[in-house]
Amino acid sequence: MSSTVERASRVRFRRAMSLMVMTLVVPGSAQLVAGNRKVGLAALRIWLGMLGLLAVTLLAVVVDRGLLIWMGTSTGLLLVMRLVLTAAAIGWAALLVDAWRLGQPLTLGMSHRRAMVGVNGLMCFAVAGVLLFGAHLVQVQRDLLISLSGHGGDTSANDGRYNVLLMGGDSGAGRWGLRPDSMTVASIDEDTGRTVLIGLPRNLANFPFAKGSVMREQFPDGFDCDGCYLNGVSTWAQDNPELFPDSENPGVDATVSAIEGITGLKINYWAMVNLAGFKGLVDAVGGVTLNVRSPIPVGGLGDDVTGYIEPGVRKLNGHDTLWYARAREGSDDYSRMARQKCVMNAMLEQVSPQSVVANFGDLAQASSEMISTNVPTSEFDTFVSLALKAREQKMSTLSLVPPMITTAHPDIKLVKRKVRQAIDKAEGKTVNAPQKSKKPDPNVVTGGSVGSLSEGYAANSADDLDGAC
Repeated sequence: MSSTVERASRVRFRRAMSLMVMTLVVPGSAQLVAGNRKVGLAALRIWLGMLGLLAVTLLAVVVDRGLLIWMGTSTGLLLVMRLVLTAAAIGWAALLVDAWRLGQPLTLGMSHRRAMVGVNGLMCFAVAGVLLFGAHLVQVQRDLLISLSGHGGDTSANDGRYNVLLMGGDSGAGRWGLRPDSMTVASIDEDTGRTVLIGLPRNLANFPFAKGSVMREQFPDGFDCDGCYLNGVSTWAQDNPELFPDSENPGVDATVSAIEGITGLKINYWAMVNLAGFKGLVDAVGGVTLNVRSPIPVGGLGDDVTGYIEPGVRKLNGHDTLWYARAREGSDDYSRMARQKCVMNAMLEQVSPQSVVANFGDLAQASSEMISTNVPTSEFDTFVSLALKAREQKMSTLSLVPPMITTAHPDIKLVKRKVRQAIDKAEGKTVNAPQKSKKPDPNVVTGGSVGSLSEGYAANSADDLDGAC
């Protein structure tokens, strides 16, 4: 008699476990077999519908990679995805609990009851945990896009290129973007992503502003006031906000008008990078590998030098990468500009989609703390797509520095011609009457960059930045 009871108990236990496993594999199946068929049918239809939608989406993504980029940058779609994942987590867990109930645990022995509770709890935790974590990542992505997004700018490519002004500055109380520490225009081909980095020295003086701008009205003969340099344009505008009544960022808008006046390029968007937050970005992706050509001092800029980054191909953390890009001790501003371009190139080449996924939370936090921009969310998919294309292209550079120009009295016609030539060359166009320039001596290394102030630095003027670094 006892063996019959035990066999019956084992049968009930196996049935109860089967109902939970069925729910884990096909939500609603347990209810169709032993519970409320309406609930089971509804759950099964939702499950099959989601599988069908997933299959169609995967097929579409294989055909058009741009669809995946759009999905990852659409705040509206991300909100829907978060709500769906949250609802799925709650609904699936509820179905698992109901499957446990349908297994009639009170008719089982104590050991089988405990086993059912443990297994059911593990299943609920696994299913709900995975879905809720997915919802969390989706929300992190959405929050990042919202925090980074701005409004304004020009969404139309100019002569087939997007021109984005990248500015770097130290943050602090009342200092966000006050005096840009570095300024680079990334001119990006709208079809191929081929990029030309145009660096402008912060000590450029006596330059014109864009026609029709407020700054052009104030300085019709150029920025020729005593002690006025390119990195001081932002400060001047911030000190005279009444001249920019419709501007949210007078300093940035004034700087943009200066860059347009100097280069002849129409700036589509701008991005201000907090150099202190840059450390977190590098750390979030696991560091960046750079060819350190000579000892780079850590410290300086008003403080004591505390050590050196030794020469060699090294994987640097955020702290050392920042000093590699910033150090001026024992070198000059133009060497630093060359090193900064090497960092940009390394980040573009080395930050893989896998590292982004693996460190997504830290990367999102670092990015939100690091960047301020006027690029609207509607354009994020465009620039993500271009960034992926740029990884497969050579990156060219042109820096408006000595010996090509004299920063105190730049030849603006020469500057604009050089900018046009650099872009034309990157696009494969024939450049008429190119001026021969002396190549930097590869045996001369100053401040970590091949070349010197008198001969120029390789990374400041290169058709292939990777080779120059």
